[in-house]
Amino acid sequence: MPQFATEISGPVAVIGDVHGQLSKLEAVLTKLRGRRDFQDRWIVFIGDFVDRGPDTNGCIEAALRLQKEHPKTTAVAGNHELAMGGALGWFPVPDYVNWPDQWLAGYDSEQTFRSYGLQHGNLDELNDRIPAAHREFVTNLPWLVEHPEFLFVHAGLDPHQPTELQRRILQQKDFTLNRPPWLCSKGLVEAEAPPDCHQTIVSGHVRVSEVKIKRQRILIDTTGGVSGDLSCVLLPERVVISSGDGAAHSLRQQPEQPKLSWWRRVLG
Repeated sequence: MPQFATEISGPVAVIGDVHGQLSKLEAVLTKLRGRRDFQDRWIVFIGDFVDRGPDTNGCIEAALRLQKEHPKTTAVAGNHELAMGGALGWFPVPDYVNWPDQWLAGYDSEQTFRSYGLQHGNLDELNDRIPAAHREFVTNLPWLVEHPEFLFVHAGLDPHQPTELQRRILQQKDFTLNRPPWLCSKGLVEAEAPPDCHQTIVSGHVRVSEVKIKRQRILIDTTGGVSGDLSCVLLPERVVISSGDGAAHSLRQQPEQPKLSWWRRVLG
């Protein structure tokens, strides 16, 4: 059964939303394996292994192999794993959420079916086809990985809720919530950290043109499963490596913008 560490320390390589892009993932992992500090560095996936890209099956298999090769490998769940698992009955989600219809219609799940050799739409067939190890991988993904300097969560934290309260909910993985915001809310991606949070929040979920670093926030989804290079950020060095041919480069914090309330920024 795949095991995921939820409390880590030391140097980290955090990889953005993979979304079935196996060739890009393999390019990033090749670069990481070539580093002298590879064995000492935690690898953290920020969620969304599945959907959109051509090879969900291959990406989960690659992550499973990496866990065996490199025990310092962990990950958090994304909203696409939540939707897939909810649709296939892997999580105890409430009926009113209707994940089967949501996942089939709104999550670009066609490629996931194809990666397992099936036509899109028959959930029972997909359930039978997916290896048990892949199901266990998805169902065991935590919602939060903690580091003394960083919090890894797919979409972010709510700036208006105490950090400790959110930490407890994330640790418990409350599947009774309708679209838990820490996995699903696009608004949290641009939100500031809660005032009582002392770590930098690292998240993906929404595509950005390049890795962004702001005060207590790092955004790392640079493909959205659609186009662009997959990014990996080395921490605490704040160095970016990618699946493309470009050289690794250091991040600079973006200038702070004039403060607006979170609701004004979300609602425009």
